[in-house]
Amino acid sequence: MDAVDRKILAELQRDGRITVTDLAQRVQLSISRCQRRLRELERDGVIRGYRAVVDAAAVGFGFEALVFVKLRLDTMADFDRALAGVPNVVEAQRLFGSPDYLLRVVTADLASYQRLYEETLAKLPGVRGLTSTIVMKQVIEPRPLPAQP
Repeated sequence: MDAVDRKILAELQRDGRITVTDLAQRVQLSISRCQRRLRELERDGVIRGYRAVVDAAAVGFGFEALVFVKLRLDTMADFDRALAGVPNVVEAQRLFGSPDYLLRVVTADLASYQRLYEETLAKLPGVRGLTSTIVMKQVIEPRPLPAQP
C-alpha cells in the first residue's frame, strides 16, 4: 500500500461512482495503471464493495437503537449465524468484556422496534440480556477512513 493506493482509496470513498478516467486523472496515473491498481485493491480485499449511502428516514427507517447484548459464551457462533438473518440489524460488533455485542438496529418507529426486540432479538440463541439506547441524533455520519493509520 503506497501513497498512490491511498489516494485512490480516498477518492473512491469520496465518490464511489467516479469513472476510472476521472479517478486516473485525480491520482495522476494513466488509465491502464489506475485500472490495474484498482483491480489489485479489489482482488486483495482492500476494497470490499461499492454501495450507495441511503438516508434511512427517507425510506421509512426513522427509528434507530443501539443494543448491547450479553450472551452465554458457548453460543457465539449460533448467535452470529442467527444475527446475520435479521435485516434490521445494520451493524454488529463483538466486543471484549461486557456486554458481548453492540448492535445498530433500524426500524420504522418505536412500536416496530418493540416487536423486533420481543419477537426476534430476545429470542436469538444464547441471549442472556439486552439493553437498548435510542439514538437521538446522528452527530457524525459514517465517513471515509482517514488517509493514514
